Amino acid sequence: MTVLEVLQSTTAYFKKRRVESPRLNAEHLLAHILKRKRIELYLEFERTLTEEELAPLRELVRRRGQGEPLQHLLGTVEFGGHLFVCDKRALVPRPETEQLVDMLNAECGMRNGKCRILDVGAGSGVIALSLAAKFPQAEVHAVDISDEALELAAENAARLNLASRVTFLRSDLLTCVTHVYDLIVANLPYVATGDRASLSREVLHDPEIALFGGEHGDEIVRKLVDSARVHLSAGGLLALEVGLGQADDLAGLMAEKNYHDIKVERDYGGVIRFLFGRYG
Repeated sequence: MTVLEVLQSTTAYFKKRRVESPRLNAEHLLAHILKRKRIELYLEFERTLTEEELAPLRELVRRRGQGEPLQHLLGTVEFGGHLFVCDKRALVPRPETEQLVDMLNAECGMRNGKCRILDVGAGSGVIALSLAAKFPQAEVHAVDISDEALELAAENAARLNLASRVTFLRSDLLTCVTHVYDLIVANLPYVATGDRASLSREVLHDPEIALFGGEHGDEIVRKLVDSARVHLSAGGLLALEVGLGQADDLAGLMAEKNYHDIKVERDYGGVIRFLFGRYG
């Protein structure tokens, strides 16, 4: 089979298996096997593939058709212009989180990058490491309750030559945190346990500890809103990525806890996804 024939047959298979963006998935997997950039495939449509190339591709196509995330199969994900290792140890980074980092870039930029930052629930480290790369003068800390996630984040720090810039610590929210920060950012579990059936096959490959926030979904975020106050400098910012329909109640909780300058922002899909508030 030629490159074009493989792409066409794989795309058709993915459509039957209800894989989102089937052609794009097929191109990514074939480019990965051939060790090419995806755009380079278009220059090799007539090339005939060998059995040595087709065999590993068939296995990846089978796994993708069963719902395994594309990022797990590729082993990496691009986030904020950097390439991160991505596997089952932590949540697959979402475009919404990348948008949150873009918003925080503006916040840190107003301080000329001279700030102390804490990423709570760091996962694979994409938020902490992206901010550390953008702002060399910032002091960046990151915590997570999962040893496996912290191991992955450390690997990404080494991969990006940022191991000396970000301090990782195992902590259940802020229980082991002692410093005060200008910015605390968190993308915590916010899915209600009862909503499991509504999640996609791909999302269910993420660690449960990174997905489910409790019966209502926002319980862990609520704990952070309360505990973050003593760890924020005067006027320090708490920045949160939250679940669908959670922002209004969480903003009300922030007001009860004497946060100020509380605001919400929508993601690129028009969903209210981000919540910000200052304290002190």
